[in-house]
Amino acid sequence: MPKKRISRGRSKGDKGRESMVQCSYCNALVPRDKAKKITRWTSIVDPRLMKELEQQGVRISRERTTKYLCISCAVHRGVVKVRGKEERMSKATHRR
Repeated sequence: MPKKRISRGRSKGDKGRESMVQCSYCNALVPRDKAKKITRWTSIVDPRLMKELEQQGVRISRERTTKYLCISCAVHRGVVKVRGKEERMSKATHRR
């Protein structure tokens, strides 16, 4: 059977079995090395109010939220683009 991607869609190499994580949107179980990880800083305070408070010198705490996405959800939300055959098979690394 021909390989569609050199990495087989994973980043584990020769490590063996990887732990599973749940997709944040569809709750599918995905291997950790195959899932797309998104990390964002979030704050409880409204952005307009936060801007005014920062101008006054107030320090506002933020929380780091991490989401894992399965490939289908990542494509649907535009995190990952669909690539052509030559682009998929090339050895160059593709980052967002």
